[in-house]
Formats: sequence, C-alpha cells, structure tokens
Amino acid sequence: MSRRWLLRVARKMPLIRPGLPAVPHALAVELAHVGQWFHAVSDTTRLQILEFLSQRDRAVTELAALLDAPQSTVSYHLKVLRESGLVREWRDGRWKYHGLRGETFQHMIAFTKIVGPGAHEDMCPLVCCRKAVS
Repeated sequence: MSRRWLLRVARKMPLIRPGLPAVPHALAVELAHVGQWFHAVSDTTRLQILEFLSQRDRAVTELAALLDAPQSTVSYHLKVLRESGLVREWRDGRWKYHGLRGETFQHMIAFTKIVGPGAHEDMCPLVCCRKAVS
C-alpha cells in the first residue's frame, strides 16, 4: 500500500479514539493518522501557530500579523493542521477562528507512550516482541 493511498483513506475515516492503536502493532490506516499528526507538527511555522493557538483561539488575520507572514501562507498551514485533526475551525460572521483540539494531542501522547522502548513487552501477542528467555 502506498503512503498516498493510506492518507486518502485516513482522511475519510473518523479520528482515532483515545489510546489507539489499542494493540502494539497498529493497522496501516491507524498509522496513517499518526503520520498525519507528526507531519503537521514537523514544520516550524506550524509549531509557532500551535503555540499561539495554545494561548487562545485566533483569527487567520491575527495569526498572519503575529507570524509576519502572508495570509495565504498561514491559511495553508492551518489547512494542514485542520486536516490532521490538531486544529478546529468555526465561523463567526465573516471571520474564521481557529483553536486547538485537545483530544488529538491526547491521542498523540498515548501513541508515544505505546511505542516507547519496552512499553508493550508483556501485552504483545507476537513472538518478535517477547523477551528472550535465558
């Protein structure tokens, strides 16, 4: 399966519930969601946007002024963050506001705990993850 196909499927699926992947070896589609999260936070401009949104919800024009960047650039980065599920968007009149989606960050934290070194040794059904008996 190609990365492009997995991302297309992941965009159509609902967001992952807390704690998934439930087993240490996740499905490829679940990992596509995880890939979207970490791709979204891999850019410094998007990290700055997340930092500003952690303070309070903001409009696109306000973010553009804070970042000293064109509004089109900020809109593109917000689109990437929205598609990954890290940011939510709503309208108030003619203004679009953006804010953080805390549940997605909780999913990211849960995933990083699952894939930590030795985090799933006792609960994994696969032979490759079992401790070597000496």
